[in-house]
Amino acid sequence: MIAKILVIDDEESIRFTFERFLGAAGYAVTTALNHADALARLTEGEYDVVFADIILEDGTGIDVLREIKALGLNCQVIMITGDPGFETAAESIRLGAFDYISKPVNQESLLHVTRTALKFKLVSEEKERYRANLEAIFRSVRDAIVTVDKEGVVVELNDAASYMCGFTRDDIGKRFDALFGNCSGRCREIIEQGIRTGEPRIVDRIECRPANRPARVISVRMYPLLDQQNMASGVVMSLRDDTQMAALESELKEHRKFHRIVGVSEPMQKVYSLIKALAGVQTTVLITGESGTGKELVAEALHLAGDRSHKPLVKVNCSAVPEELLESELFGHVKGAFTGAIRDYPGRLHRADGGTIFFDEIGDLSPKVQLKLLRVLEGKEFEQVGSSAPTKVDVRLIAATHRNLAERVSRGDLREDLYYRLKVVEIRLPPLRERRKDIPLLVEHFRNKFNALFKKNIEAVSSDVLSAFLEYHWPGNVREFEHTLEHAFVICSQNIVTFDHLPSDFMNAPKFEKQSSTRLRELDSQAILEALDKTAWNKAKAARLLGVDRVTLYRKIKKYNLTPVSFSL
Repeated sequence: MIAKILVIDDEESIRFTFERFLGAAGYAVTTALNHADALARLTEGEYDVVFADIILEDGTGIDVLREIKALGLNCQVIMITGDPGFETAAESIRLGAFDYISKPVNQESLLHVTRTALKFKLVSEEKERYRANLEAIFRSVRDAIVTVDKEGVVVELNDAASYMCGFTRDDIGKRFDALFGNCSGRCREIIEQGIRTGEPRIVDRIECRPANRPARVISVRMYPLLDQQNMASGVVMSLRDDTQMAALESELKEHRKFHRIVGVSEPMQKVYSLIKALAGVQTTVLITGESGTGKELVAEALHLAGDRSHKPLVKVNCSAVPEELLESELFGHVKGAFTGAIRDYPGRLHRADGGTIFFDEIGDLSPKVQLKLLRVLEGKEFEQVGSSAPTKVDVRLIAATHRNLAERVSRGDLREDLYYRLKVVEIRLPPLRERRKDIPLLVEHFRNKFNALFKKNIEAVSSDVLSAFLEYHWPGNVREFEHTLEHAFVICSQNIVTFDHLPSDFMNAPKFEKQSSTRLRELDSQAILEALDKTAWNKAKAARLLGVDRVTLYRKIKKYNLTPVSFSL
């Protein structure tokens, strides 16, 4: 763009000379003959350079300079003087004039000082843009930012620091360590370490408990400030308020895992909601679902989340106890009730008094036990084997089955009245194939569990194995899934689980196609190179992409003599 120049002088010849020299050089020149005329021109438009004669008929060029500074105009002012040694020329420089030029005006000198002033203006404008942008960023970011010099004195802070830490602009110029009398001083320690070592420091999730202010969870980032000689001149510290994030993560964990139940899928969220709704209610609950879906975990969650959590949770596997012993095991017996009954024996219902009793596979109960259990549900009492005296008991009953109880009722295997007493509220657990979204989360859950159990450091399962997990039918549900991973962790001696580590019954399952290490043995060098190229020759990532461990990949690289150069050839 063409530079705009204003020339202020009460001598017409000077104005003419300036206009001719500068116009010939391609500048847009405007002239003013006195102070009042100059102010009118300055209010009408913007100028890049202003030449002002020191002595004017109605004032001075110094007055014009002061007006320009007061108006905040971004232009370079050059004074015109008939006496280079005149005191006001030096005074004008002190007041902010860029330079001065003496009469008579030399064309070369005039153009030189003009070019220099324009260059200086461009540089100062660029610096001002940077300063304004930095200031805007500094003041608008949500993180608190504090800069401190190497003496520990606060140089600058933003509005977020005032809000988060209670600082004010008056604290600028004070020592940082003097501003933290009302908290633990962790930030002060980080600042002092940064000044002392000149090394950056990152500290996540520290507790900030200032007096008379809400407690917060803060993450700190501290970096050294370097001067032109690359020497530390202080530090800059940013404080991010992670209080809400920590709360959200806590809530997310609650949705990801309820007690020992893991899952984020919509069906599992419905289960969590039902557990929460039923935890404080003493009604009977029937948990249904295929084998291995986690019915016992739901029973535990119902007990632990309710008012009876401080009392016993007694479990009964109805299919595991022989029928001839189940009645005595449940209700207890008195001494002499049968051969071998040498003392009174309190049954599991008695031991669960005040707490919860959980009947797993309740559909396998005999008709006699069904009748006695119905009496417990209706009257909260029962008779021990060999006794006619009723025993009162206060228990909450939770039952579970993988069978279709309605069919058992229709066949006469289950009392209809007991069925309806059991099925006051039903919680249906979805099979794993209906909650495939939870499989990656279950992988991570069991990875942490088995790494701790077997003292290993397995990082992940391969992408091909995970894909197979997501496609597999899982007839045994989460129990089968857990046993499959446990087998893999026992076998695996590398940092990633591949198909080679999975049990044979999983690998031989119908419609399942093995795709991992066996497939790799059939891949040519080009396929391996493509995987390495996609991961920038990060062998660990390439191994994950191919679904193998790193040792297998290293062996293939060595066998084919692969290098980064060989891909381009």
